[in-house]
Amino acid sequence: MDVGLGTTLVLTAVALIAGFVDAIAGGGGLLTLPALLTAGVPAPLALGTNKGQSVFGSAAATARFARAGKLGPRRSGPAFVAGFAGSLAGAIAVSQLDPSALKPLLIALLVVAAVLVLLPRPAAAAPPRRPLVVATAVALVIGAYDGFFGPGTGTLLIVGFLWLVGDDAAGASANAKVVNFASNLAAVVWFGAHGAIVWSISLPMAAGQFVGGLLGAQLVLTRGGGVVRLAAVAVALALVAKLTWQVVA
Repeated sequence: MDVGLGTTLVLTAVALIAGFVDAIAGGGGLLTLPALLTAGVPAPLALGTNKGQSVFGSAAATARFARAGKLGPRRSGPAFVAGFAGSLAGAIAVSQLDPSALKPLLIALLVVAAVLVLLPRPAAAAPPRRPLVVATAVALVIGAYDGFFGPGTGTLLIVGFLWLVGDDAAGASANAKVVNFASNLAAVVWFGAHGAIVWSISLPMAAGQFVGGLLGAQLVLTRGGGVVRLAAVAVALALVAKLTWQVVA
């Protein structure tokens, strides 16, 4: 499908902002998915197209964290595999849903995800007795959520690595990006194989995501995030309100 050059440019700008936000605090999908739906992309294609572009942002952020030495292969490797497997299962599950029921479900889930993103972050907890097992379990469960839906995944992963695994803030953000990259990659494999990605939209957005992911990761490494998350959620809720009006009107 073709949404026009102007709409594609707007979506690319949204993707750049989303990649930046996602690398800092998670929740970038709260911008891109409702933007795709608002642009008229059907819900099943919007899910796949969203994954097709977001994988580039998570890849860029992961690479930046790796260069900064924030990733440990002993933990990141199993978490990557678990996130990939969980996401693949989630993508398969959502593909079985009736497309006519998918858009209202996505709107409801977007509201829930926005609330989760706004909740205060817990402080880092003491590491559990088996942090590798816990980290792998976190990656598997939240990876499944990402494959099924997606928005808010980065935030959930950061909270999981802080509270359940005991990572510090930078480590939690870095490990969250590894899992997010894996879960995005798995979803792209599934949706792409089934023709559910509009590449003419996804690839321009991917360029924005890549740049935004690099910039956001750099900010985390130098200063950390601030009010960016609040602004992203405000925009997302405005888009959700517009989508809800389109459904009920």
